[in-house]
Amino acid sequence: MFNQNHVPKLAEENQRFSGTGGVSEGNRHSHFMPAFKDENTGQIEISRFQNGQIAPCHILDGLPDNWILQRDPEGRVVKIKNTVISGFVQLGRFFTRQEAADFVTQSLTEHA
Repeated sequence: MFNQNHVPKLAEENQRFSGTGGVSEGNRHSHFMPAFKDENTGQIEISRFQNGQIAPCHILDGLPDNWILQRDPEGRVVKIKNTVISGFVQLGRFFTRQEAADFVTQSLTEHA
């Protein structure tokens, strides 16, 4: 889950899952899309830039306003609800980063 400042949390997750299917570069070939999920409501949002365009990685600026708790002076999101987690969507299903990493590993093993 996210803490006080969410941008460093995303960077930490990217580093922890680097080289696996838990990051966009590691799972794009499996048609995963970066997304976020509010664990309280179950609402899932595809990662988007502030202008609404789909983002190729996890971007906080396109999240729904009711998920955003704080922006910096330039308007960039720095804090979101603690119930929002990052993950991926594939064929309408949300995967946590760990689930996406496991899926890609299993898929590569099955096709080896």
